[in-house]
Amino acid sequence: MSEYDAWRRVGAEGRRFLHGRTRTLGALALWSLLESAHTFLGGYAVARALDDGFLAARPGTGIGWLAMAAAGALFGGLALRGVFAGLADLVEPLRDGLVRRAVRQALEIAAADPARAARSGAVSRLTQQTEMARDSFAGLVLVARSFVFTAAGALAGMVALAPVLLLFVLPPLVLGTAGFLLTLRPMARMQRRVLDTDEALAARAGELAAGLRDVVACGGGAGGRLELLIADQERLTRQLARWAALRTLTLGVAGRLPVVALLLGAPWLIGRGLSAGALAAALTYLVQSLLPALDALMSAMGTAGTRLLVVLDRFCLPSPAQGAKPAASARPVRPSRPSAAEPRGPEPGPGHGPVPRGPALAAELRAVRFAYGPHAQPVIDGLDLALREGEHLAVVGPSGIGKSTLTALLAGLLPPDRGTVLLGGAPACRRPARGPDPRRTLLPQQAYVFTGTVRENLGHLSPGPVSDDRLRHAVAALGMEALVERLGGPDAPVDPAGLSQGERQQLALAAAYLSPAPLLLLDEATCHLDPQAEERAEGALARRPGTLVVVAHRISSAVRADRVLVLDGTRAVHGTHADLPARSPLYRELVGMWNAEG
Repeated sequence: MSEYDAWRRVGAEGRRFLHGRTRTLGALALWSLLESAHTFLGGYAVARALDDGFLAARPGTGIGWLAMAAAGALFGGLALRGVFAGLADLVEPLRDGLVRRAVRQALEIAAADPARAARSGAVSRLTQQTEMARDSFAGLVLVARSFVFTAAGALAGMVALAPVLLLFVLPPLVLGTAGFLLTLRPMARMQRRVLDTDEALAARAGELAAGLRDVVACGGGAGGRLELLIADQERLTRQLARWAALRTLTLGVAGRLPVVALLLGAPWLIGRGLSAGALAAALTYLVQSLLPALDALMSAMGTAGTRLLVVLDRFCLPSPAQGAKPAASARPVRPSRPSAAEPRGPEPGPGHGPVPRGPALAAELRAVRFAYGPHAQPVIDGLDLALREGEHLAVVGPSGIGKSTLTALLAGLLPPDRGTVLLGGAPACRRPARGPDPRRTLLPQQAYVFTGTVRENLGHLSPGPVSDDRLRHAVAALGMEALVERLGGPDAPVDPAGLSQGERQQLALAAAYLSPAPLLLLDEATCHLDPQAEERAEGALARRPGTLVVVAHRISSAVRADRVLVLDGTRAVHGTHADLPARSPLYRELVGMWNAEG
């Protein structure tokens, strides 16, 4: 999402929120107007105390005016108490509304995908983010209100004393404030880009660390994309520093230049009849009232304002129950429309790998488009893919590019926004009368293991009891004899909490091996296995009757596949491991030294 979209989205929600609270806003304005009278008296009383009192040899009059200024300060304190009471009527409904929205989003996630409920961030939204939004909103309302009414009182006092004072105060004040406001949007945009790049850099570094052993074992290197991200981070940080310097300059212009201009113009003003009291009052307005309020406003807008925008934007986004948003650092998958060089459907085209012919298709996607929300960028756009029965397909691409979305579409868990997804010639989203869809089995990265026996965990995807021979065959095919023996045999109870992530994945893979579903989808379901165990598991599942789709965790999974689908953010390319490096720069980068060694 662009920064402009975030401002527009949050602005629309903010207008709707404030529209129904005009009485609260009116009460705040009235209390603030009374508070501005204190600002007016603070400078005007100084002028009168000097001109009509102390400089005119009437100290009693001077003391009387100062006492009036002190009474105005007490009156301002009472007005501030009313401001805080009105502020609570504005801020607490915001917090309550965000809590309700966070609860609703969490319930929708739990209903749509219970496995994601624990990772949906609901607790953070319900506690930390709602309180952050509440505090930031309250601070912004306080400082913005204070600046508006303080400026009104101070400028009204200068007009009452000598309107010519505005010629020295207003131009630098308006210039600096306008310059600061112009930096808000680009600096917020730059801050978001810096955060996005930092997240992408951390994710890429984690990926490289996880696969370092495989890279070294194959004599390869994989630092190219990481170096590009580091260079981007350096460039964006420099740009952010330049914007910060510009913001500091605008603060200086608006916050200090009016005082300098007034002091430089003092001889000219006094020579044209300005009293010493009026000059002292103008400086009092600037130093004690106007400039502190301006500094507070600019500081709050630069910190709390940006933070409030980011937090509220999370609550304004479409419900996460529709699916996880693509990673901010990843480019959306927007495959190009098929052309003469890339025909649709199962017909082969020049430059492609083997494309299935004939009617024996296990699954098919026809011009599929999918986005997480009506206003979101599509994750998959115009994708054509045909899978023949018995084929082994590997799906590769950067994290967050749409690989999991593709498996969810094939499994019928997500309906496409446009196009058709077929399983065995029938719509993928067709729900069976009872139980899971027998046409496919989907294994996610987090393996599902329940409290029960080993036999029950291995056979829960099968429609009936699994014989001892089939169970032993599956255990041997996946090399799980040692694990089953350690657990106590097929009829021994399983404690999911006592298993490692890799052991859980092995049990889930064996259950998929025994499943009769003709389409098997592995969404990084071998990521916690070592390369040898992963190779053995994928080989066994590929020899199993049916079609296998693997979201590759290592590039070696693509080497073993019959065909590879590359999701690279601009177009989807499929072919064999041998011919793809010449046609896909991303795949060539992912393969790295493996292609040269081959």
